[in-house]
Amino acid sequence: MNAVEFDRVSKSYSIYENPGNRLKELAVLGRRSFHRDFRALGELSFSIRRGEVFCIIGENGSGKSTALQLIAGILQPTSGEVRVNGRVAALLELGAGFNPEFTGRENVYLNGAILGLSRRDIDSRYKEIEAFAEIGDFINRPVKTYSSGMVVRLAFAVAIHVDPEILLVDEALAVGDTYFRHRCMRRVHELRARGITIIFVSHSTADVKAIGERALWLDHGTARALGDIDAVLPAYLAAMTTDKPVNEPVRTEPQRQAVVRTIPNIDHRHGDRRAEVIGIAVMNEYGEPLHLMTPHSRILVRISVRACADLKRTDVGFMMRNHLGLDFSGISATAEGHSLPSIPKGKTLTLDFQIDIPELYPGAFSFSPWIEDAGDVCDWIDNAVTVQMARGEASVYGYVHWPSRIELNSALETEQGIG
Repeated sequence: MNAVEFDRVSKSYSIYENPGNRLKELAVLGRRSFHRDFRALGELSFSIRRGEVFCIIGENGSGKSTALQLIAGILQPTSGEVRVNGRVAALLELGAGFNPEFTGRENVYLNGAILGLSRRDIDSRYKEIEAFAEIGDFINRPVKTYSSGMVVRLAFAVAIHVDPEILLVDEALAVGDTYFRHRCMRRVHELRARGITIIFVSHSTADVKAIGERALWLDHGTARALGDIDAVLPAYLAAMTTDKPVNEPVRTEPQRQAVVRTIPNIDHRHGDRRAEVIGIAVMNEYGEPLHLMTPHSRILVRISVRACADLKRTDVGFMMRNHLGLDFSGISATAEGHSLPSIPKGKTLTLDFQIDIPELYPGAFSFSPWIEDAGDVCDWIDNAVTVQMARGEASVYGYVHWPSRIELNSALETEQGIG
C-alpha cells in the first residue's frame, strides 16, 4: 500500500475582484457568478511509496504548497481523490497551528493533542522536544514574543518527535542558522533510515539532491516530470535557465574571446563603476551553455567587462559560493599570474577562466564576477550565475572529496615485532 495517492486531483480557488462581489454571489444564491476561478492544481495523479523521501519542486505558484496542504487534510480537492495512509505530521508554515498567546510549552501539548497523542505520550517526549528546539527560557514565554527562527525551531522539534508515519516539510529549513539546518537535515536522514515517509518541498536544490529519492516537478499546477532525482532535477535546472529570457544564458560559439552581454541574475551590485561587468557565462570546455557541473570535468567561466574610464592596473575574477551563501573559492587573473593590459575608456575585455572541477558535494554553486583597478572595486555582482553540481561516484563528506591513494605500510605486528 502506498503512503499517498493522488487520483486526478484538481484544486481551484474563487477569485473576487472585491468583497462586494462575494456578497452579491451569496445574495443570488449562486445563480450568477461574480468571480473567476484560479486553478492551482489540475488533473494531478501520482503516488508516493512508503518509506521514501519524495520531493516536490517547482517555481513559486506552481502548486507545491497546495499539494502538501491537500495531503495534510487542510484543504479538500475540487475534484479527484487524495488517499493518505498513515499519521501525518506537517511543517508547512512557520508555526502553523501555534496559538501566539500560548507559551511554547503549551503549544507543544496542543499540537501533540491535535496529532492524536495522549498527555502521557507528550510527557515522555517533552524533554527531547525542548532540547532539540534549543530556545532556552523562551519555551515558557508566549509564542508571539518569538523570532521567526525560534518558531520554526519549535515547530520542527514537535513535528519530528510525534512519531509520524508521514512527515511533510515545506520550506521550513530555509529559516534558522546553519547549525540548526544541519541538525535538522541529520534528523531527516535518521527518519528516512527508520522508514518514515518524507515529503519535502524546498527551493534548495542541494537539500533536494542530498536527501531525495524521487521528485515531482510541478509547473502551473500540472506535472511536468516525475521520476528519480537524478533525472528530474537536471531537467528542472536546465528549464529554469532556458524558459525565461531573463535567465537565458548566452549561446556563444565555441570560439575564444566572444563578448558576453548577458547577466542572468543580480542579487546585489556595488563598486565605483569606473568599469562594469557586462556579461558572464558558465560553459563547458567547448563553449556550450552549462546547466549541470559534473565531477572531474572542465568548465569555462567567461567574463566580459567594459571600461568607463581609463584603467591602468586592472584585475578581473569571480567568487564561487555554495548554497548557503558562503564564499567557497575565489579566482582572479592576477592571482593566477596573468597581468592584464590597460583598458582605455569605452573598450571591452573578455577573459576565459578554464577550471578543472573536483568532486564537490551535490549542491548549487553561484558565481559572482568582479573587476577592480589599482585595488579598488569598480563593479561586483553577487550571484550572477548559479549552476548545480551533480552527484559523483564517490561519497562526499563535507564539501569536497580529495582523491587519495592508500597503501599498506606494514603487515600486522605483535608487540614483539613478529608479524
